[in-house]
Formats: sequence, structure tokens, C-alpha cells
Amino acid sequence: MSGAIDPWLLSILVCPATRTPLRYDEARQELVSEEAGLAYPIRDGVPVLLIEEARRIEQ
Repeated sequence: MSGAIDPWLLSILVCPATRTPLRYDEARQELVSEEAGLAYPIRDGVPVLLIEEARRIEQ
């Protein structure tokens, strides 16, 4: 599997906490919500958009 996430998928995904767009961090394999200060993991190519699975990020 390549490290990239499908651009169409990324265009429709939003943060479950804030309903704002997510930024793809290819190096960390995460979807980042700047608004919520959370990073959601991508595991085996599947975004895990569960707030309890997200990592807090520094603002």
C-alpha cells in the first residue's frame, strides 16, 4: 500500500469533534485537526476517526 491517502477521501473527511477539514500528515500517517488540536491515526490505510484514539498535538 502506498503512503498516500486518496485525495477524494480526504476532501470529504472532517474532524468528528469540530466538523472542520483535516490535514493529511504523510510523514506521521495521521489526519490532523488544527481546530481541535488532535491527530487521528491512519492504520493499514484506514483513517481512525475516533476522538478517544486521537493524539493531542501542540498548538
